[in-house]
Amino acid sequence: MAQAYQVPQSGWRSISAKQRRTVAGGAIGTLMEYFDYYLYGLASATVFPAVFFPGDNPVVGTLSSFASFAFGFLLRPIGGLIFGHIGDRMGRKTTLMITVIGMGISTAAIGLIPSASSIGIAAPILLLFFRMLQGLFVGGEMGGAAALVVEHAPAGKRGLYGALLISGAGIANVASAGLMAAFGAGPKSFFMEWGWRVPFLLALVLAIVAIVLRSKLEESEEFKELSANRELKGAQRKSPLREVFRHPKNAILGILIGLPQSIAGYVVLTFGLAYMVSKGTQAQVGFIGTMIVGVLQIFVAPMWGSLSDRIGRRKVYIGACIGFALLVYPAFALFSTQTAILIWLGMVVGFVIPGVAMQGTLQTMLVEMFDVEARTTGVNIGYQISNTIGGGFAPLIATALSAAFGSVWPVIIYVAVIALIGVVATAYASFRPDTEDAGRLHEPAAEATATETSTH
Repeated sequence: MAQAYQVPQSGWRSISAKQRRTVAGGAIGTLMEYFDYYLYGLASATVFPAVFFPGDNPVVGTLSSFASFAFGFLLRPIGGLIFGHIGDRMGRKTTLMITVIGMGISTAAIGLIPSASSIGIAAPILLLFFRMLQGLFVGGEMGGAAALVVEHAPAGKRGLYGALLISGAGIANVASAGLMAAFGAGPKSFFMEWGWRVPFLLALVLAIVAIVLRSKLEESEEFKELSANRELKGAQRKSPLREVFRHPKNAILGILIGLPQSIAGYVVLTFGLAYMVSKGTQAQVGFIGTMIVGVLQIFVAPMWGSLSDRIGRRKVYIGACIGFALLVYPAFALFSTQTAILIWLGMVVGFVIPGVAMQGTLQTMLVEMFDVEARTTGVNIGYQISNTIGGGFAPLIATALSAAFGSVWPVIIYVAVIALIGVVATAYASFRPDTEDAGRLHEPAAEATATETSTH
């Protein structure tokens, strides 16, 4: 007879020291991932057009800068496959140590590249090279972190634990925008020459902190049991990629589900910054607004994750996609006012409400779509490919659409189409039967084991 299910206690103190280390170790990598990418996005909108792509036409310079931004995403799927394979075969901890070191070195290197006025065309070439290295290492980050953190989560709290990774992204938002705002507060000549470089160099400090935290991580019991069973049976290790595509429906739908969340921040915060600057707003206003968004994100993401544990992740994510499509126009209308407090309100309306809801739910959904032996690879495929074809090109597409039509309306339509894709894909995706129905607490262990036999 199954034992009665005990409702887990709530609160940070109710979890073990091992679980705290796991959340911290996972979140520091997510912090670094988003710090690197938000920082590059902010610099792409305000600094890189002048430093690496100077010319007479500012629109061309911005397009070139956002093109370099997009280049970093091209290697993310490759990194996802490489480090996903390592994570599923050798352990999540191994891949997370490699990726965080690579991310720190490549980001710091960008801060050391001389300007185009100093070394000519070599400057943008070096920028592209290190940007692509960023993408390679970032490609392996989320799959390993999400798998490790969610696998360590207590019953009924997977959504909350997965969302804590996005709280790390909120800290990254505050750190990247805060540093850019602080160094941009002085003389413009200093900021354009040296000031913008300091935040990039500080990525090395973050990498050291991440290495220390991640050196204490342990693999989940779920992964340990899988490895022990393989050794006991002398079974040959299966290819994680082949295991993912045993269920091609979820592999494809995982990519489509991730598209709306992948463009949310880059349309509202990255392209939005360039848009408001083009209207005459000081970049400093956008930097401060991004900091406000980051502070709210730290606290709002766990709220969305916890809600998904109660009513189900599918409902939260579909609602967020619809909200994104409806709220993006009011956000850009507020950006056009050139009034700081209204611009900040627009960033909250356009991103914190729908964007953080999608981001706070996605990684747990993806973890629950794949079996443990291929989980890191499966999450990486969905997350990284959607971020490449969605988020990576979003600022470039939005800038081109806005310039071609002289209006922001084509951008609104672009967002609505991507949001619709996310809604349909989420509605048709299949999840593990013992974890997807997060609107109620998990079944007792014996019943849950019985249901797992019908997975997929």
